[in-house]
Amino acid sequence: MRIAVIGHLCLDVVHLPDGSGHERLSESYGGIFWAVATLANLLSSEDVICPVFGIGTNEFDKVIKRLNRYENVDTTGIFKMDAPTNQVHLFYGTNGSQRVECSKYISDPIPFSRMDRLTHADGIIINMVSGLDVTLETFNGIRTEAHKRNVPVHFDFHSLSLGIDNEYKRFRSPVGDWREWCTGINSVQMSEEEASGLTPEHLDERSLATAVLSENCHAMIVTRDRRGGTLFQKNGNQLVKHEFHGIETEAQDPTGCGDVFGAAYLIEFLKNRNHIRAVGYANRVAAAKTRFVGVDGLDRINEFLTSRVSA
Repeated sequence: MRIAVIGHLCLDVVHLPDGSGHERLSESYGGIFWAVATLANLLSSEDVICPVFGIGTNEFDKVIKRLNRYENVDTTGIFKMDAPTNQVHLFYGTNGSQRVECSKYISDPIPFSRMDRLTHADGIIINMVSGLDVTLETFNGIRTEAHKRNVPVHFDFHSLSLGIDNEYKRFRSPVGDWREWCTGINSVQMSEEEASGLTPEHLDERSLATAVLSENCHAMIVTRDRRGGTLFQKNGNQLVKHEFHGIETEAQDPTGCGDVFGAAYLIEFLKNRNHIRAVGYANRVAAAKTRFVGVDGLDRINEFLTSRVSA
C-alpha cells in the first residue's frame, strides 16, 4: 500500500490546564506530522507513506531525522522553505474544552509541481491543517490525477473554514466555494464545529450532508470529540446515517485526534472499501490517541489500541 499525505507541518505548542489553576506546556511537531506518524505506525514496513510538505530551513534537518525513525516513510517529497515553519499555539479549557488556536508564520500553499509523489499512490490524504495548504486549483489537479487511476481521496476540511485576526487568533469563517472542495472525491471529514460554520447558507448538518453527497462524494464524516462521530452515505436517493459512540478513555490531550482519525480511516478503507468499518476503526484509533500528550506517543499507538478501553 502506498499513501500520499498532503498538508502543512506545524510546530505545536499545547497549553493544557493542570487542575491547580496553572497550565502545562507540551511542544512537538504537529499538523500533517500526526497523519504521517499514524500511518507509519499502523502500516507495515512494506507499505510506503509519501508526505508532501515544506519545512523552514532551520527545522528541516531535525524533521527529516525524526521521520527517518520510520523505515516506511519516503521523505523525498519534503522540501525546504525560506520562510519559518508554521507555529501553532493551542489553548484548552478543562477536559479539553474551549479550544483557542493561534497560528503564526503560516506557510505558502504547496504547489502542484511538488505532487509527483501521487503517481503511484493507492490513496491520498489532503488535510487542510492551516486552511492554506493547497489552492483550489492545485486540489483540482490532484483530483484529476486521482480519477485517472480511480484512487480514493480523503479530504479533511480542518482549518479551511478558519480566518485569522491581527493577533493570529483563528476564527470561524464560512467558505463560499465549499461545494467545489467536495466534488468527485471518496470522502470528506469535518468536526461538528467545522460543519456548523462551513457554509454561508448556514446549512444544518443533514442538509449539508445531502448537498455534499450530491457532489459525487461517497461519504461525509462528522467527528464529535468524546461523543464519537457520524457517517453519512447515500443509498439510492436516501440519506443514510450511521452513529459511532465515543470510547471512554483516561484522556490526556485531544490535540491531533482528527488528523489521526483521518489517517486510520483511509488505511482501513483501502483494505476493505467499507466506510462503516473504516469509521469504526478510525474512532478506536483516535480514542487511543487521547491517552497521551504530543506526537511521540504515536510510536506506541498499537500498544494503546490493544489495552483495555470501555465503549
